[in-house]
Amino acid sequence: MGYALAAAALKRGWDVELVTGPVSLAPPVGATVQHVISAQEMYEACAERFEACDVFVAVAAVADFRPKYRADQKQTKRETDSTLELEPTVDILRELGRRRRPNQIMVGFAAETHDLETKAPAKLLAKGCDWIVANDVSAPGVGMEADTNAVTLWNRSGQVGGKAVAPKAEIAEWLWTRLMDDQL
Repeated sequence: MGYALAAAALKRGWDVELVTGPVSLAPPVGATVQHVISAQEMYEACAERFEACDVFVAVAAVADFRPKYRADQKQTKRETDSTLELEPTVDILRELGRRRRPNQIMVGFAAETHDLETKAPAKLLAKGCDWIVANDVSAPGVGMEADTNAVTLWNRSGQVGGKAVAPKAEIAEWLWTRLMDDQL
């Protein structure tokens, strides 16, 4: 979805800086691209660019946890026990939401598997977003690893619309049009 939004923004003539984790897609031509691997790298790359951007869109489903301890070399079964301790990663959207300028627009995504109608608006407020785009990633044929998506859009006033299953490029165009009509 992030690549579709970047491509649609480029079609509008906007400058696009795309921070991306490992995916099987080619980034849209014309975007400035920063590849990252970890949640920490994603945060650092976004934080570095954040102050200069007018619109920040957080699409990536970044891991909420990472291993607490990291081995520099392969561990055998005899060298470790079977417990994997995890620690939280930085909440990129929340951290950047705390730093935002008054005229900066923030759009977050909520990839949910249940209680979408409750969780998405709560996330919008908790993270300091202007908009939240929610999608049910448990639904077949939409969301991650699919060419189609279905989304519901909220702003601080409440739910403002939804888009049924459609190609991600169409969803991206619909989102930008909706955002521009209201805010940009």
